[in-house]
Amino acid sequence: MSDSQTISDSMGPIPADPAEAIRAEVEREYAAKLAISELKAQAARDGAKVSDTFFDYVDPSKLLGDDGWPSAEVIKRALEPYQPTPASEFPRLMGAGYHRGGSFPAESRVSLDVRKR
Repeated sequence: MSDSQTISDSMGPIPADPAEAIRAEVEREYAAKLAISELKAQAARDGAKVSDTFFDYVDPSKLLGDDGWPSAEVIKRALEPYQPTPASEFPRLMGAGYHRGGSFPAESRVSLDVRKR
């Protein structure tokens, strides 16, 4: 046999040193858990409105980069739909306080003063 074997379950070759194979498996397992933790932390930092069940359905392998560790860019894209909308200016309400303009010009109003009728 050669110094690297393949198992029908796994996709890659197994190193000759069994400790390396175990280390690689542990890294894959914990990288997925770390990716979910990073996703939760980023959601909390951004104030994203994400339900707890969302994290149960996320595939952690999709959050990993090419190097096998969590990717900040991928996590950011996963949370984009849940980002809070930025606070915009309050809408101007007709009839609430001083408001000039709008659909009712001042000239077309009927005066309620009896002297001007």
